[in-house]
Amino acid sequence: MALAGAVTAAITAQTIPAAAMEKEKCFGVSLAGQNDCKAGAGTTCAGTSTVDYQGNAWTLVDKGTCTEIELPAQADGSARMGSMEELDRDLPQG
Repeated sequence: MALAGAVTAAITAQTIPAAAMEKEKCFGVSLAGQNDCKAGAGTTCAGTSTVDYQGNAWTLVDKGTCTEIELPAQADGSARMGSMEELDRDLPQG
């Protein structure tokens, strides 16, 4: 019984660091309705973005990965990247 408890504790100790990985806000990477919180003017909180890759909507990503997330090109063919700051692209019309 003590051995089983020790094994469980060892496994838990190994998985906690991965689960506790630091996160940071990344703008312009979430799909419509999948942002983590406020998505600019006219929205209130999680799930309120209305455009894929909405530049003023953010989601939490693993620290250091925001600008490396692969995203489809913009309509004009230019690269679309995540940002640590709010973007002026892919905003809802209106």
